[in-house]
Amino acid sequence: MTAATVSTAPAGAAAGPEPGSRSGTTGRRGRRPATTILVTAVLAVVAIYFLVPVYWVVVAATKTTDDLFATNGFWFGTSFALFDNLSAVLTYDGGVFVRWFANSVLYAGVGGLIATYLAAAGGYALAKYRFRGRNLIFGLVLGGVLVPGTATALPLFLLFSQLGLANTYWSVLIPSLVSPFGFFLCRIYADATVDSSLVEAARIDGAGELRIFHTIGLRIMTPALVTVFLFQLVGIWNNYFLPLVMLSDQELYPITLGLNNWRSQTDRLPEFYELTTGGVLLSVIPLAVAMIALQRFWRGGLTEGAVKA
Repeated sequence: MTAATVSTAPAGAAAGPEPGSRSGTTGRRGRRPATTILVTAVLAVVAIYFLVPVYWVVVAATKTTDDLFATNGFWFGTSFALFDNLSAVLTYDGGVFVRWFANSVLYAGVGGLIATYLAAAGGYALAKYRFRGRNLIFGLVLGGVLVPGTATALPLFLLFSQLGLANTYWSVLIPSLVSPFGFFLCRIYADATVDSSLVEAARIDGAGELRIFHTIGLRIMTPALVTVFLFQLVGIWNNYFLPLVMLSDQELYPITLGLNNWRSQTDRLPEFYELTTGGVLLSVIPLAVAMIALQRFWRGGLTEGAVKA
């Protein structure tokens, strides 16, 4: 036996969207050509703004001093001197640039890691524990975010001079261990992502507070931690004023201070232009590598620790 299929829709009515498919209206609203073009144009302008200086550094590092001023700044010169320039950078004055590079890795790497951990611990504690003065502490942290680093450099110098720590590695490293912005970000992120029921379940299973923080809290907060670390890494790596105030020994200089020392000698020794441009190119590479390497933790950490409803 066969049965005829009777349609209940009015004659001439258009068939609706299939189950699971987006409606045509929503799709059209989400892909307006004008909005897409505008957003793409803005992103292109921003990308050009950030990439043009890097491109200029790469091109300038391939030139001799004569080509640097005699040729177009955004195109290569008559001779390709990149490897000669980099070799001169790494060997000048007994390889002092390598020492500056190692100092920057110490200041930025160790300072960034410890600052990120302390910010995560403090932010997690403020988000997950209830105690008297919690909001006051958070308010003080917000106040610390508003204070620029240049305003505290001179008081820090006077303090470290009294302690006998001026002109040492500690005078640059210790101030780098504190990140008010990282503390603020970790507190907000932990409050939004670390579910209290997950913490309570771990406590019921007998886990201690430190274990809960290290095995649950840090994993869920991975995107925020990567963000804090990158901000701190870039901030310390590019920091100029604090080392300028604290350090007088050239052996303790970071890259920023060392390159400025070379640049200041270009008026009487033009060959320092080649050293400066080559050194700037080498100084950019670690930051680019760190950004590319840590992107996967940004993406991967967004869904870690999710609690199913």
